[in-house]
Amino acid sequence: MCLALPCRIVELRGADQALIDVAGVGKEISLALVEDVAVGDYVIVHVGYALTRLDPEGAEKTLALFAELGAAALQEATRGVA
Repeated sequence: MCLALPCRIVELRGADQALIDVAGVGKEISLALVEDVAVGDYVIVHVGYALTRLDPEGAEKTLALFAELGAAALQEATRGVA
């Protein structure tokens, strides 16, 4: 299964490249499929390509939900482990 993730653009590189922040990790992606993207924008990224821009509030809300899911999964996985 593959996920398309909301990510924040931290640096524009060349005509169609950008550096994004993925949970604190930098990754270079292609901007070939989107227009008018700026540093600070949120985009949906799938297999190294930005697919669309997101509104900041929606992106931050989605990222918060992913964080909650991750914390719940970790808690469930470590339940009963001494």
